[in-house]
Amino acid sequence: MADDTSISVLQNMPIFGGVSEATLTFLLQSAQHISRATDEYFFQEEELADAMYVIERGRVAVNRQCDGKQYKLRELVQGDCFGEMALMDCKPRSASAQALEPCQAIQIQTSLISDLYGAFPDQFTLIQMNMGREVCRRLREADKRLFEQAVNNNQYPERRTS
Repeated sequence: MADDTSISVLQNMPIFGGVSEATLTFLLQSAQHISRATDEYFFQEEELADAMYVIERGRVAVNRQCDGKQYKLRELVQGDCFGEMALMDCKPRSASAQALEPCQAIQIQTSLISDLYGAFPDQFTLIQMNMGREVCRRLREADKRLFEQAVNNNQYPERRTS
């Protein structure tokens, strides 16, 4: 069910920037509001992906495993989204999302985004472009971190300019 608070949360997100209120209402009418208790997972790494989530209340840790150990990649709060790659690449989850405290989130299924294409194709396109921009922003940040780490480990020789 669409309410002013949920619409406001979505309007303040980069993925839904510029999206009409009618489109957000359409999404929210079919989206589910789900709750997770502290330490419960929204999803786990390697699970099949079929939805993205928008945090309405609480904090969520995005974790990844390596060599049997779990590492926190980042912490998300109200208004942040996660799992949006599921709407773009049809691959298993690349990380886990775990509630750090009681959470409520809007769950947007990939099928709902497909329904959006039929009802509001221009708005569907805008959301896809916004998601692409967000993924590119995150990729740039990851690339920057990798480069800085490589420089700090002397993996790149310094080039002198004249």
